[in-house]
Amino acid sequence: MDCIDLFKKAAAAMQTDPRYLELDAARRENDNDQELQGLIGEFNLKRLDLNNESAKPEPDTAHVADLNQQVNDLYTQIMSSEGMVRYNTAKKECEAMVSHIDAIINTAMNGGDPMTVQAPTGGCTGSCSTCGGCH
Repeated sequence: MDCIDLFKKAAAAMQTDPRYLELDAARRENDNDQELQGLIGEFNLKRLDLNNESAKPEPDTAHVADLNQQVNDLYTQIMSSEGMVRYNTAKKECEAMVSHIDAIINTAMNGGDPMTVQAPTGGCTGSCSTCGGCH
């Protein structure tokens, strides 16, 4: 078995991890939440209206401000909903797991011992030189 097959098996195993299962459950719950989906639909339409008004050669600044406020209010309502809070919490946990996996892979690719890699602390800065998981 080559390493690609092993990584495929590892990815399938990741989908049985409780952190992934929580993210998947939260995603499915949000997809089935008609009230939340309605808010998201309304948000997308208002954002489109805002973009269209802003793109006009002479946009109505009062209308742009009103639409911007509506978009912001909808966004706040969506993101503070119980389902989105649950989803974002689970997503953060899964992203931390993926960062740990990435640190393991990068350590191995740089000749280090992947078995010694600890979970990175903090988020990715985009600079490998500041990542605590790879060095």
